[in-house]
Amino acid sequence: MDDEALQELHERREAALRLGGDAAVAAWHAQGRLTARERIDAFADRDSFQELGRIAGAGRYDAQGRYQGFTPSNSVMGRAAVDGRPLMVVADDFTIRGGSSEAAVAEKWIYAERMALDFRMPLVRFVDSAGGSVKLLAKAGRTKLPGYPLWPSTALMGAVPVASVAFGACAGLGAIRAVAAHFSVMVRDQAQVFAAGPPVVKQGLGIDVDKEALGGTELCTRLSGAILNAAADERDALAQVRRFLSYLPSHAWEAPARASVDDDPQRRDEALNGVIPANRRRIYAARPIAESIADRGSLFELAPDFGASLRTFLARLDGHAVGLMLNDPAVAGGALTRAAAQKMERFVDLCDSFHLPVVHLVDQPGVMIGPDAERAGTLLAAARAGAAIEQASVPWVSVVLRRAYGVGGSMLGPWSGPTGTALNHRFAWPSARWGSIPIEGGVAAAHRREIEAAADPQARRLELEAYYEQLGSPFRSAEAFGVVDIIEPAETRALLCRWVRDAVRLTQLQPAPKRRTQR
Repeated sequence: MDDEALQELHERREAALRLGGDAAVAAWHAQGRLTARERIDAFADRDSFQELGRIAGAGRYDAQGRYQGFTPSNSVMGRAAVDGRPLMVVADDFTIRGGSSEAAVAEKWIYAERMALDFRMPLVRFVDSAGGSVKLLAKAGRTKLPGYPLWPSTALMGAVPVASVAFGACAGLGAIRAVAAHFSVMVRDQAQVFAAGPPVVKQGLGIDVDKEALGGTELCTRLSGAILNAAADERDALAQVRRFLSYLPSHAWEAPARASVDDDPQRRDEALNGVIPANRRRIYAARPIAESIADRGSLFELAPDFGASLRTFLARLDGHAVGLMLNDPAVAGGALTRAAAQKMERFVDLCDSFHLPVVHLVDQPGVMIGPDAERAGTLLAAARAGAAIEQASVPWVSVVLRRAYGVGGSMLGPWSGPTGTALNHRFAWPSARWGSIPIEGGVAAAHRREIEAAADPQARRLELEAYYEQLGSPFRSAEAFGVVDIIEPAETRALLCRWVRDAVRLTQLQPAPKRRTQR
């Protein structure tokens, strides 16, 4: 082989390893940030990264066409492994043209995503992209219609787990790549995600705004829900992605694997018997209930700050991965807000896509009411969440802890499901109450005139509420088999651990991609 050609290959490879050069890397490190290659090394199993497309980029040649130097593409991608399982990872390199998507060799990162789809491997994106640049127009001498026709972004969402980390300011295409994932996390006080940055907003709308106000952690994880989780630093973000992937199969053609467990599936927690206050207007701490029921240390919360009246977790029961939803009465009374409904829809789609049985712990006063809720489109969001539940084919079990009222309270699980034969597997604690409307509000509406005409309106209202309270006993519903059983709270874990064994057998019989991808 031509020694000169081998020498050129080695020089190109070495240039790729240097990223944007020593000065650019040093400046990057001075900000306390890892380079694209360092992020991959910190994330993947040791020595597992096999780089692809290393010498994609822009070569420099003299007038006679002889090689003079090389600037690598500003994305690093290849095959790696996490906990021994193969996956594809693609990382933006900000040290070269700010990670600009327009400065990248698009075919390279698109190839990574197509390979993840074709080889049925999870895809992880490390996004740190300044978006497009008009300077590329001068270089190309033309413009183009936007879009990447070979990018299988929608198909990926129905086939393999997709996770993204926003490490810096992610605009335009970079923002979409951060958002279009089953799990997304951003580094607090370092990352921002927005359609366009402050200069474009200034020119387009005449508004002065900084990057943090436009797309910082508070906005993305609490207000818009564009990004699910926040991370304290870069290594925390990488650890969160590794943990997320640990609950999921490698692709939609297989069921999740069981993890080793050292927690007794028959474990009882007597404290659960007293966790629900007798006064239904009082709140209580919801998360400890989930912690008590799931395998110890197995809860991983998704979108903890967005739509927080609903808590969503990946968890384990007797080692089996499940999706767990829990209403939190400390936030909006646990009501189904617009944000909570959007969160529910997305979470149900995730669980259904990757065969995670769903556990629904219910204390639902209903769809959020009032002028603000109506303006926000809460009813439409609730209807979409209900559709997601009805389209889900994974096994589902619900336990009503306290309340299940109205439209929100009816969304305990699929009523018919895709086959029309879904089993609405429902249990309840003795503290549960349900109906089309809460008794207090229902009495005030239905008996308004009677109460107003009474000698003591308050006494009459309380008398009527006590009467209806007796009729609302869950034991009366259980007599008519309205629920499968009323259970002692302390035995909830044991019941769910028995259920999950049957549920997992079903998921193992039917793993295949669903007809629709995540919305």
